[in-house]
Amino acid sequence: MDAAGLPAILGAGPLAFRCVEPFQTWTVTFRGTAVQTSTEALIAGQADESRAELEFHVEATMAVPPWVQGSLLPDAAERLESSVEGDLMGGPRYEQLFRAQGTLRVGDEEHAFRGSGLRIRRQGIRRLAEFWGHCWQSALFPSGRGFGYIAYPPRADHAPTFNEGYLLDGDGSLIPARVVAAPWLTKLQPSGEDVSVVFESSRGQTRIEGETVVSTFDVFKRSDMPDFPVLYQGGVRYRWDGEETYGMLERSSMHDKIAWP
Repeated sequence: MDAAGLPAILGAGPLAFRCVEPFQTWTVTFRGTAVQTSTEALIAGQADESRAELEFHVEATMAVPPWVQGSLLPDAAERLESSVEGDLMGGPRYEQLFRAQGTLRVGDEEHAFRGSGLRIRRQGIRRLAEFWGHCWQSALFPSGRGFGYIAYPPRADHAPTFNEGYLLDGDGSLIPARVVAAPWLTKLQPSGEDVSVVFESSRGQTRIEGETVVSTFDVFKRSDMPDFPVLYQGGVRYRWDGEETYGMLERSSMHDKIAWP
């Protein structure tokens, strides 16, 4: 409950998300510790127990309408309703790009920052036993343009897979799109990897250039799901017709699809 007695806070332990105004403003705070490691150590599968004091405070102001998965393309809605992709997505879900400002403290160093990000909400249970990988990118540019999508890689049986996204001109409307070239995870590169993406929409093909700048990897095999894919999460420098911003990338692939160092 918040100060007014409303159920407006989601959190556990050192982490708390607070809804200030639905679909408009959220805050997030963290006060605790985090594992102190490197991308190279994560690629090598080294578990480091060294921890650092970490604190951040962020105010997020939503910049675009929420994208509800399956709401833009008829075949995407069908995949969620009639195939395993609906179980993988985990029930009703939406995401929303935002602009942010806040402070970050690591140890004794504190920094103020401004940027952008992506807010995701889902209500349901994700059934991941059959999960075989995905690619998920989004970014918001200074002009108000943006993009986002989620796509699953080709299936072994060549059946259709979920592939839906959008382009944003900055006028507040989402332009339905699908991805025709995605940067599937095939190698474990710390930074500098080309992760450009190509969309197809009513406007033809749109290419957005991307290059990884910070990367994390989860290469550990889980005892409960030994075939669970390798997971990548990172930050990307995107360029669209000369305009530049930073955005997110999450992707995964089966272990046998990775060119191991």
